[in-house]
Amino acid sequence: MPPDIVLLNKDRLHARMAELRLDAVIATTPENVTYMSGFWALPQWIRRGPQAYVVWPAPGKGEAEIVTSTATLDLVADQQVWVERVRRYGAFHVDGHPDDAKDPVSQRLLELQEALNHDDALSALVAGLMDAGLSRARIGIDEIGFMPGQFEALRERLPGASLIPAAGLFRYVRAVKTPEEITRLARVAEIAEHSIKAALGVAREGASEVDLARAFHAQTVQDDAFPVLGCIGFGERSALMNVQPSDRKLRQGDVIRFDVGGRYRHYRADIARIAIFGEPSEEVRRYHRALLAGVERACELIRPGVRVANVFEAAVETVRREGIGHYRRNHVGHGIGIDGYDAPSLTATSDESIEAGMVLCIETPYYELGRWGLQVEDMVVVRADGVERLMDTSGDLMVVVP
Repeated sequence: MPPDIVLLNKDRLHARMAELRLDAVIATTPENVTYMSGFWALPQWIRRGPQAYVVWPAPGKGEAEIVTSTATLDLVADQQVWVERVRRYGAFHVDGHPDDAKDPVSQRLLELQEALNHDDALSALVAGLMDAGLSRARIGIDEIGFMPGQFEALRERLPGASLIPAAGLFRYVRAVKTPEEITRLARVAEIAEHSIKAALGVAREGASEVDLARAFHAQTVQDDAFPVLGCIGFGERSALMNVQPSDRKLRQGDVIRFDVGGRYRHYRADIARIAIFGEPSEEVRRYHRALLAGVERACELIRPGVRVANVFEAAVETVRREGIGHYRRNHVGHGIGIDGYDAPSLTATSDESIEAGMVLCIETPYYELGRWGLQVEDMVVVRADGVERLMDTSGDLMVVVP
C-alpha cells in the first residue's frame, strides 16, 4: 500500500511509546484495529465480542502483526491492509476446487489459510508475543476491546510481561490526523452537506421526518458513504436531543433540525444545520444568530497551543452575549475521525490544548422542549495559523419556501 494511504500517525505513536517506555502496543477495539492496520474486521463492528488485534512493536523490536479469526481472513485479503503479518485462530471451512484458477483475492485468502491455526484469540495473541520476543516486555494494551476476564487471563499467560492499560494512548495518538485522514474527513463532511440538500429537496407541507431521512440517507449512499447519524426533527420534535425520524408531518413555520453524518472509508461526519419551513420568527432568528456567533467565535480562537477550556468559555459567553442569556452547555464540540467522538472534548474542565492536525466538530446546540431545537455544528481542521473549514455551506439559517 502506498505510504500516503496509511491512516496511522506513526511519529506520534512512536513518540508516545518512547515517553511511556513501551516495547509494544496492542489494539483491540474495532476503531483502533482499523486505524493501526487498515483491517476492517466486520464482526467487531457489528456486535460486541469478536476479537481482532494488532500488535505493534516499538521501532527496532519487530514487525507489526494482525491477529484475527479464520472466518475474517477474506477481509484481510480483500482490503488495503498495510500490516503484512497475519496470525489466525479458530476454524472456518471454505470449499474450492484445486484445478480452478484463482483471482488474486482468493489466492491471497488461500495463502492466509495455510498459516498455523490457534485455538482461540488469546492463544494466538500470546503465541505472537512469544514469537516476537515480547514475553517479558512492557506492553500497552487497548483494554476496552477485551471481553470481561481476558485482560486478567493474558496476565496469567504472560507472567513475565508488564501489561499496561493504554486505551488513552490510542485516543491521544488518533487526535492528530494524517493528511489521508483529513482528506477522508473533508469528503465525508461534503457528503453530509450534499445529503442535507437532498433532504430539503423533498421538504413540502405534509412530508414526514421519515421522508426527509430517507432522502438524506439515500444521497449518502449514492455518494459512496454509509448511513450512521440521522437526527432529523420538525417543530417541537427538533428539541429532542437524539431525535429519530418519525411520521410527524411538516407544517408551516416548523424548524427543521439536522444533526447528521455518514461514514466514508471508515471516517465519520457530524454536522448540524437548521432550516425553517416558511418565514422564521424574530426569536428564532435571534437565537440562531447567537448560536452561530458562538461557533464563529470558537473558530476564531482555535489555533495550536490554545487551551480547550478557553474555547469552551469563549463559545458559551458569546452565545449568552449575542442573545441567549441563559445558555448552558456541557461541551461545545469534540474531535472526530474514525470514531464519532475522538479527542479532545471541548469542555470547561478539560486540561488539554489544541494541536495542529486535529479535526474538530464545533457546535452550539440549544433545546427548548415543546418549541424547537436549534444547532450549528461545523467540522474544521486545525492548521498552524488557525482553522480551515471542511464545510462548503455556512451555518446560516436556511429558509425553505413552501
